[in-house]
Amino acid sequence: MRTAEERAGEAEIAEVDGAASGEAAAGLPRFWPLLLLGAATVPGIALYLVGRWTETPAMQAWRTVCLAVTVQALPFLLLGTALSGAINAFVPARVFTRVLPRHPALAVPVAGVAGAVLPGCECASVPVANSLIGRGVTPAAAFAFLLSAPAINPVVLTATAVAFPAQPAMVAARLLASLGTASVMGWLWLWLGRAEWLRPVQRHSGHQAGGSRWREFRAGFRQDFLHAGGFLVVGAMAAATFNVAVPRSLLDTFSGSPWLSVVFLAGLAIVLAVCSEADAFVAASLSGFSPVARLAFMVVGPMVDLKLIALQAGTFGRAFAVRFSAATVVVAVLSSALVGGALL
Repeated sequence: MRTAEERAGEAEIAEVDGAASGEAAAGLPRFWPLLLLGAATVPGIALYLVGRWTETPAMQAWRTVCLAVTVQALPFLLLGTALSGAINAFVPARVFTRVLPRHPALAVPVAGVAGAVLPGCECASVPVANSLIGRGVTPAAAFAFLLSAPAINPVVLTATAVAFPAQPAMVAARLLASLGTASVMGWLWLWLGRAEWLRPVQRHSGHQAGGSRWREFRAGFRQDFLHAGGFLVVGAMAAATFNVAVPRSLLDTFSGSPWLSVVFLAGLAIVLAVCSEADAFVAASLSGFSPVARLAFMVVGPMVDLKLIALQAGTFGRAFAVRFSAATVVVAVLSSALVGGALL
């Protein structure tokens, strides 16, 4: 039989172990700012060194595109991960149950409209959607928010109006086609989605009683940023490879066909991975294509591109990313064709 001293010693060890595990789960290493700084600068330094070793025009172009995509998306990734950490640490779970309708089918379009309040690109919406799911929001509503936020927020719509002056129909078409795609994809997930396809990152969800909210915010921010930043770089490298490998003359081959031009610009939006706040200017420069094709470019791009697919795969799992991205492309192209055919 154990003595009282032995039991007291075991209890003390268990208490220390519990405190250590809690600190490991919620605490941060002392050098966590260096980790964030390294995630932001190491890819650029590596690309610069590679470019110095191989100063061919193709390599220079690859390096420029890769750095441009990464640098363009990085501020919004920071915004998204900071917002995700803030939601996780400071927003009570009851807020979401009060704002969103209880019926999942009604919560989907409400979440889609709520995407207008986040002035960020697709990189910002992925960690936020993951945080929403962790707080008990139905995945269908979180995915509707994920798709709509980078496409219908005020910054993107204003940029579209500037890129297409005196063409308010293009702004309205982008708003309606994007919101329609987000809602349809949310409803499709309710109808066909399976729980085993979704493997969200395991993370602390919500405030723990007695814990520091700021520590929880920093922990969530650090985890999301370091995790998603690597996949952002992978997607940027894939987009740069396409830009260098595919000849520009290929654009002229597809611009003459109304239907092929829509499909081609939708595919081009996926591989170019242009930030949603800049894609309207790229679409406006493609003057050889029809308005419907350029609308498809702006609707598909913020919802499915190489860096976003990589981010989704890293956050929710590859099985989800493959199925969800493929379905989103089909729905976005059809929505663009229907809305663009009616308004443009």
